[in-house]
Amino acid sequence: MPRLYLQIVCVFALLLTCGWHGSVGHAQHRRTLTEEFRVHRDFRSKFLSNGRDIVVWLPPGYDSQPSKHYPVLYMQDGGDVFVSLRIDEIAKPLIASEQIEPLIIVMISIGGTLNDRFDEYTPTRDASGKGGKADFYGRMLVEELKPFIDSEYRTRTDAANTGLGGFSLGGLASLYLGLKHPTVFGKLAVMSPSVWWDNKLIVRNVKALASKPATRIWLDIGTDEGPTQVGGVKDLRDALVKKAWILNSDLMYFEAKGGRHDLASFAKRTGPMLKYLFAQPPNGQ
Repeated sequence: MPRLYLQIVCVFALLLTCGWHGSVGHAQHRRTLTEEFRVHRDFRSKFLSNGRDIVVWLPPGYDSQPSKHYPVLYMQDGGDVFVSLRIDEIAKPLIASEQIEPLIIVMISIGGTLNDRFDEYTPTRDASGKGGKADFYGRMLVEELKPFIDSEYRTRTDAANTGLGGFSLGGLASLYLGLKHPTVFGKLAVMSPSVWWDNKLIVRNVKALASKPATRIWLDIGTDEGPTQVGGVKDLRDALVKKAWILNSDLMYFEAKGGRHDLASFAKRTGPMLKYLFAQPPNGQ
């Protein structure tokens, strides 16, 4: 197979830390593609104005076991997850050591600029009128992207085998959309979520749930992300517990000592997140 290169619009890790709360420029990053990856360029949606690149990672053995179907994890900020986080390199040794089951990882790049990311990952508008397109983004995921992935790859299509994850605003979007679509996404990776958005809208949404869905949630925060951020995530944890999620059962809360709001810190928590959400079943199937 010829060596291919994928060019994704993403941002340097240092700038990303600021970019989640302000304006920064863009940079072009490259990473070599191997036969483990499939790329769907400029994926279009009737719900959103911008196209986006979708990078799909297939686990070892995918091509040699044509009858096997796999769980799927959809990750926001796909450019960063592919280029900087390198989630496949975290997953492969865990699969090899049978700590997690083989899974397909779908990395969803941002559609356009960081302003577009801000719009798509937030459920409501802020005082300046920005944001508020998360529901449209969710419809793209549920009505267009997931059916496309399920048709192109050998997936397990049920909610119990479908995860949605992200960090910062991507973590906020993952929890918001996961709770809105519990029959689609049964596993949520909520990493350093932006609980502060709209005066803790996500905490209010959890409190307003009529009933607890059968959703397994990983929730984390770094202790060096600041007292406001840490306090907000603890409020979210407590709201989930009051809605009958059980700590260390269907809710895993993790505080990373010294963890910061940056890609390096998120990467360190990705392995434990995968082991919690996609643990190898006892029978190895």
